[in-house]
Amino acid sequence: MHHWFDTAPGRYLLAWEQERYDELVADIFGYHALQLGMPGLQALRSNRMPHRWLAVMPPELLLERSDAQEPPALLADAVALPFAEASLDLLALPHTLELSVDPHTALREVHRVLVPEGKVVISGLNPLSLWGLRQRRSRLYQRCGAGGRLFLPDVGEFISPGRLRDWLRLLGFELESMSFGCYRPAVAGDRWLQRYGWMDALGARWWPIFGAAYVIVAVKRVQGMRLLEPSWRKAPQAAAAQVQVARRHGPG
Repeated sequence: MHHWFDTAPGRYLLAWEQERYDELVADIFGYHALQLGMPGLQALRSNRMPHRWLAVMPPELLLERSDAQEPPALLADAVALPFAEASLDLLALPHTLELSVDPHTALREVHRVLVPEGKVVISGLNPLSLWGLRQRRSRLYQRCGAGGRLFLPDVGEFISPGRLRDWLRLLGFELESMSFGCYRPAVAGDRWLQRYGWMDALGARWWPIFGAAYVIVAVKRVQGMRLLEPSWRKAPQAAAAQVQVARRHGPG
């Protein structure tokens, strides 16, 4: 999959995703953040947490070269993260679920290691797009013995944003935002991609959910928990109650 990002469509997609991650993680606060997968994307570079790590998954060790700007801190499998329960404030999963052998179990691991109110940012390829349509057509040609070259990486079935949203809700996440992008047709050449640049603005306005890629931000909610208010907000109420009690038990 990583070699595909060296193609013209791959670079176009990667540039859009990098902008989205830079925007979405910049104001997420905490102490510990982890990017799992896609070393060629700097998903946490705009975040300001004191501890930020890049982890690669076992399939990525098979690469002949590393696209990472800095060496990864650890090796981790998405279905068995080497972190304690409720120990991370932010997880970035760029195409991680698409490479996982069990994406639903991987999401359970995300829920386990995130602190309450922690956030996960997930990006993926949208099967409900022009790119996804070309991919399905190529697979049909291959099954019929008529050839057909896949346009997108051959990593199995991509997860639709609606399906992923349902998974997140079942695990107790609350969807904070969902972004779509990359509306240009499924063409391989950089020249043709540039010619269709006008379709990005048009697609974002008229058919937003059919972008070739999506980025989802979700928050881990814990039932029965609520944030405590600062004590100074409650001080006037407490003082007023004391005055009423004093008047009730005073002389007369």
